[in-house]
Amino acid sequence: MFTGQWFSKLRVSPAARYGLVVLCCLLITGLTVPFRDTLELANAVMLFLLVVFLVALRLGRGPAIFAAFLGVALFDFFLVPPHYTFAVHDGMYLITFAVMLAVGLLTTQLTTSLQDETEQVRQHERETRELYDLARTLTGAATLDQVEAAVATYADCQHCAARCFWLTDAGQLDVRHSAVLESHLLQMAITRQEPVLGDAEAGLPPIYLPLKAPMGMRGVLAVYPDPSISDLPQLKERFVTPASLLAIAVERLHYVDVARQTEIQINAEKLRSSILSALSHDLRTPLTGLVGMAEDLAGRELPAAEHETARLIRDQAEAMHKLMTNLLDMAKLQAGKVRLHLEWQLYEDVISTSLQLLKPVLDVHPLELRIEPGLPLVQFDAVLIERVLCNLLENAAKYSPAGSPIRIRAYIDNGFACLAVSDQGLGIDPAHIQRLFDLFERGETESSTPGVGLGLGISKAIAEAHGGSITLSSSTGGGTTAQLRLPLGNPPIVVTEDDHDRV
Repeated sequence: MFTGQWFSKLRVSPAARYGLVVLCCLLITGLTVPFRDTLELANAVMLFLLVVFLVALRLGRGPAIFAAFLGVALFDFFLVPPHYTFAVHDGMYLITFAVMLAVGLLTTQLTTSLQDETEQVRQHERETRELYDLARTLTGAATLDQVEAAVATYADCQHCAARCFWLTDAGQLDVRHSAVLESHLLQMAITRQEPVLGDAEAGLPPIYLPLKAPMGMRGVLAVYPDPSISDLPQLKERFVTPASLLAIAVERLHYVDVARQTEIQINAEKLRSSILSALSHDLRTPLTGLVGMAEDLAGRELPAAEHETARLIRDQAEAMHKLMTNLLDMAKLQAGKVRLHLEWQLYEDVISTSLQLLKPVLDVHPLELRIEPGLPLVQFDAVLIERVLCNLLENAAKYSPAGSPIRIRAYIDNGFACLAVSDQGLGIDPAHIQRLFDLFERGETESSTPGVGLGLGISKAIAEAHGGSITLSSSTGGGTTAQLRLPLGNPPIVVTEDDHDRV
């Protein structure tokens, strides 16, 4: 039975191959010469063609062509009369020589072409199997270390070494352990988003493949081939698909981690909301009674020292009551239990009420109020928006020095009614702005400024419940600006008495 080993070419040196050709042709000649008077020359030709076929099958194209010419020469010299000379008396033998040589060369071409195609099919099958193994391993990989190990195994099968350079959380390529020139080539691959060739003479891997996933870049794969590999374009094409599989695997790990973290955060928020709701309900009633008793005590005729103590007890009780109210409101907002009482109103009314409520807090700050002329009615829940504005003004007063101005501005911007509060404080690090909207997050972690970090979280939830938003930004010249944006909608037309008179 013919096997793959039988059809494969012998692994011998070129000189040995041609030596085997000479030996085989001489052997056939030695077997046919004793019977040349009785053996039909056509049968001898077939034996020589059989040698050409076997040589092409086992030794390759070059030795087979040599066998075809050598067979014709030996056939003419030893078997065609006159013997032991290359002279031919019968012209018909020239046709025999030509046909014999043509058939030998054609047999060589067909056999070697079939072998080349067979080898290409085997190579393709081997590459497909290796890619399948890589894809299967990457699909089951749970960490970056497992991904890198799978890529290293595949590269080893290709007689190469591979190294992965990943993007950091900040979106920068980690090139700390690479040379300066290599770092430049890595950045070039990321920027161009296409393979970049290095300089093998400088000791750099000749191929840098960007790891481009459907949702963005994930890093760069550097391929270090064996020195014996010279066909770099083919090697590059061989690693394009593995690079895509690698990028998709890394992106999958990223979003699996994001989903896991999101699930943890959701469960933590649910637990925290449940605890806040339970505590708020249980503590709100006794705190309300405590506030009432503290106010009653502070209103009595007492000696100066006792009266001051009673006043401090009342202030602390009110602060605790306000904190419990914030906790309960936050729990309700997160649970979606707050129903909005929407009415068409003016920002001026909310601003006026908020300033009256916070008059003791804002006494040490000059106020600058600017309301854009012709500001239309806006649909919102007055109590909740008043709560938002009070939170913003209270933050501005707490985090800016005494005597510094606080600016309030109401205006229209791209279909939104905006309410901005600006202070002259130290400002906020832009990297921490979004974090401040989380529960119990403060601008200064350790600070003597009172507060637990609920105001902005509550304000954001109220703004989003109205279909709007709230943002923080550093003001020009220092300080912070908090901006509330509510959709304008279609306010009703207000008809004044002057309009009636005109009619």
